[in-house]
Amino acid sequence: MLAAVVAGTSGFSALHKQVELEVDGTTTSVSAFGRTVGDVLESQGIEVDEHDVVVPSLQSAVSDDTLVVVRHARAVQVQVDGVEREVWTAAQTVGDVMADLGVRSTSRTSSSRSASLGRGVLQVSTPKTVRVAVDGATLEVVSTGSTVREALAESGVVLGEHDLVSVPLDAAAVDGLVVLVTRVTTVIASETTAIPYSTVREDDATLAKGTETVAVAGRDGSHAVTFESHRAGEVEVGRTVLAETQVVAPVTEVIKVGTRTTPDVPTAPAVEPGTARAIGLELTLARGWSESEFACLDALFTRESGWRVNAANSSSGAYGIPQALPGSKMATVGADWQTNPATQITWGLNYIAGRYGTPCGAWASFQVKNWY
Repeated sequence: MLAAVVAGTSGFSALHKQVELEVDGTTTSVSAFGRTVGDVLESQGIEVDEHDVVVPSLQSAVSDDTLVVVRHARAVQVQVDGVEREVWTAAQTVGDVMADLGVRSTSRTSSSRSASLGRGVLQVSTPKTVRVAVDGATLEVVSTGSTVREALAESGVVLGEHDLVSVPLDAAAVDGLVVLVTRVTTVIASETTAIPYSTVREDDATLAKGTETVAVAGRDGSHAVTFESHRAGEVEVGRTVLAETQVVAPVTEVIKVGTRTTPDVPTAPAVEPGTARAIGLELTLARGWSESEFACLDALFTRESGWRVNAANSSSGAYGIPQALPGSKMATVGADWQTNPATQITWGLNYIAGRYGTPCGAWASFQVKNWY
């Protein structure tokens, strides 16, 4: 019986260990029971999984004063040259993670290598060769910049405000990338362009329906622009407007549109030979106009002067059969304009043809305005 007790006591003593336990950087001395590292950790309630680091291994035998190191792993988001992935690591510092990943020591990291791992994404930019074609030469740059912008900065290339780059500046810099830089110069220039005139159409009751006349001729205006021209060689790649001004204002074209549908064409009275009216009929027909046109002329001149050669308007100064204003205008036809009905009528027909086209056109206008 005593032998059994002694054996049990010896077995109990063999299982009892005084172990140094370091867990995630914190070291404690613990009394533990077990034959292996796994037993000791289990007795201390320390759980480990496949990603954690345990030294010695869980199956290793443990003895007094054994140092057991446990590093719990966690998932870390790492972005290497723009490609993000999840990495399980028991490393405590950025440098340890880099060593686990096998990343070259010359790589650039978003945090100091001695810094503890944070919760954010750890960004890593490895050295890569970038070729920059600029100013007639090709530069070969070994850069740890993560973007094209950073790689250009490391190459010593200074970009002008409007210079063109073949790759977006914020694009990821990758090994073997070729970047073309095109220099853009700026010159001050100006140009004048036309401002097209607009057209308005206005109804005119004095014109027969279906007819149109241009009352005011349209005219284009002009517009001047001063600008910065951004040029790659002889090619303009952009411009910045500095000033604009209207040099000449456009003139709106006005078109009169006839709306008269049923003109009031009077009936000409019988013409007595040898009278001013007879001369008027003869001159009207001689122009190829019809007797209906003479009827309109008769109505017009009857209202204006009663066909009297010496008809005078004391208030306006109008004179003669066509009531020319002033009467002296009729001298363009003949010096006898004051007394010769043929001279007066000829002038009147010329005036009507130039302004209204026909006597009926003049009569229609007279009916609307009471003058022609």
